[in-house]
Amino acid sequence: MQTPSNKVVIASSNPGKLREFNHLLDSCGLQAIPQNEYNVPDIPETGLSFVENALLKARNAAEHTGLPSLADDSGIEVDALDGAPGIYSARYSGANANDDSNNQKLLAELKGIPESERTARYQCLIVYMRSATDPTPLICQGTWEGQIIDQAQGDNGFGYDPIFWLPKYQCTSAQLAVVEKNRISHRALAMQELLQRMQKITG
Repeated sequence: MQTPSNKVVIASSNPGKLREFNHLLDSCGLQAIPQNEYNVPDIPETGLSFVENALLKARNAAEHTGLPSLADDSGIEVDALDGAPGIYSARYSGANANDDSNNQKLLAELKGIPESERTARYQCLIVYMRSATDPTPLICQGTWEGQIIDQAQGDNGFGYDPIFWLPKYQCTSAQLAVVEKNRISHRALAMQELLQRMQKITG
């Protein structure tokens, strides 16, 4: 039977994220549990950076459960738009935003901008807190460089994946095999760093 010290609350109710975190933490002997199992309320993402939002979510989960917590915040930065949509990636096109409407808005904002100036990157910040008052949380970052193309390609993935072009692979993120994406993406890189640091902590 798992003891409380073996458990980590995931500050998300997203099934896909939970699966990824479960896979990651299992090798450290930790059990990932979604915050909704503890009836943890969502907290407004009022931070002005990815790391601030991740810290807010992780601290909120730890405060409500008394357990260690893990949270991530991620999005896409476009150089021609001074880093937008950034932390607003998920709600870029408004209150009722979805992947398609966000992609359409981004393409509209980049209309007429040449390919050479459409550089962009996905960012992912993952935070691990031992408690709500942890003064030294683990903060891990993953960055994935690419470009924004002018027409969606591919059916895999989510978010901006269909318009996020990877020059090295000559395809979009949405055209990559899932196994490959889970090896090289921004979230994969942040998770790999977290795994290494968690293993040092847990032995």
